[in-house]
Amino acid sequence: MIYNLFLSIGMTIIYVTETIMLTLIPHRYREKSIKNEIALVTGGASGIGKLIAIKLAKLGANVIVWDINKNGLIEIAEEIRKIGGKCYTYYCDIANKEEVYRIAKVVQIEVGHVSILVNNAGYVYGRTFMELPDCEIERTFKVNILSHYWITKSFLKDMMKNNHGHIVTIASVTGFVGTYKCTDYSATKFAAIGCHESLFNELKVHGYDGIHMTLVCPYLINTGMFNGVKSVSRFMPILEPEYVAERVIAGILTNEMFIVLPNIIKYLLPFK
Repeated sequence: MIYNLFLSIGMTIIYVTETIMLTLIPHRYREKSIKNEIALVTGGASGIGKLIAIKLAKLGANVIVWDINKNGLIEIAEEIRKIGGKCYTYYCDIANKEEVYRIAKVVQIEVGHVSILVNNAGYVYGRTFMELPDCEIERTFKVNILSHYWITKSFLKDMMKNNHGHIVTIASVTGFVGTYKCTDYSATKFAAIGCHESLFNELKVHGYDGIHMTLVCPYLINTGMFNGVKSVSRFMPILEPEYVAERVIAGILTNEMFIVLPNIIKYLLPFK
């Protein structure tokens, strides 16, 4: 109980300090270069993942995309190559632990050491608690949180060896507040936030100050994935993918630790 209290206070101090610093320092002076970095985006064949992958490529990163959408993989590779970027695509079902570890080894051999990891892939079934099939609950947990462990473990060792890297977790506002027809999805996003913050603390305690982490918690995004839960959108408009992707990129370039979209939600969370 006391540990959790001090942990919460510590994280609050870190986030408040970051906000003050980011406000005082002009944006153009805070951006880092990601040219020639190797960036992996899961679920990068569509939605915000695709937009993030393209934006990373435009900034000079060598982009790797994992997805189960074979046609989408072909399209994203073509789009990035048309703008002069480098893109490597791999069919990978991140709900399959063995497949994740296997493809990760292939990536390290064929492309190199991943230095920017965007855990973006997500899955939502969009049904009430009693309507959720067990198989869908299991898949939601595998895609939305267990894969984060498997994928991050696959590439973190090299980041630690070089004390250099950036891990992005695309979580959700539903990871702070339970949402209608999202008992499985919300639970995985609560877990993703906890995993991210705990790993952040571990890396800092062990002196890996060159490995940055960005936690992104957007409200529902207009990608089609949330069609089954749109009944909650009357309280707040659903976010556009371009806006979310642009904020993710800005967060990477400035090593921003915590992004909530829209930003006003960050100030409402203490009152939930």
